[in-house]
Amino acid sequence: MTRADFLARLKRGLVGLPTSTAADILNDYEAHFDDGKAAGRSEAEVADALGDPDRLARELKAEAGVKRWTQEQTPSAAAGAVFAVLGLGAIDIIILLPILMGVIGTLFGCFVAVIALFGSGLGVMVAGPFAGFPGGGLAAFFIGLGLMACAVTVGALLSIATILLVNGLIWFARLHYRLLKPALEPHAVNSTSGDPA
Repeated sequence: MTRADFLARLKRGLVGLPTSTAADILNDYEAHFDDGKAAGRSEAEVADALGDPDRLARELKAEAGVKRWTQEQTPSAAAGAVFAVLGLGAIDIIILLPILMGVIGTLFGCFVAVIALFGSGLGVMVAGPFAGFPGGGLAAFFIGLGLMACAVTVGALLSIATILLVNGLIWFARLHYRLLKPALEPHAVNSTSGDPA
């Protein structure tokens, strides 16, 4: 593989990353080719030593997604990290994805229930005093306030559970990938065994 082919495939694989991040990565890999040329190695040897550019791009995107998640724990960062890690192919998607989708569906349903509970508490608190609520207006106000407080508490606990789920999934995928990496990259063994000792 030539330098141009390697860099073109790597650039295609990095689509979706911020432009400056992708440019920095491409500059680093161009420097690898420059260093290899200075050392008397051919472009094909350097490309072979660097590995598959498509897989390399997936790894770099996964690391960028995980880094973004550690910096800003938002739903979009969580989704980006999960899909980037799944893109590595390090997790057995056939087994894990249905389980993950079930858990995500359950969490989403719980969040909808929390919103409904908060809305009903607000409704009881506002409309209860005017609707002849049993116990009077003050009881309606406090019952509504209690329902809203319960919804906020459950919502906070669900948020913590979601963060723990995303962190656990990323941890598992990275661990699983590190264990599989030697088996997935036989060219690394071949290139080191071919070097004279």
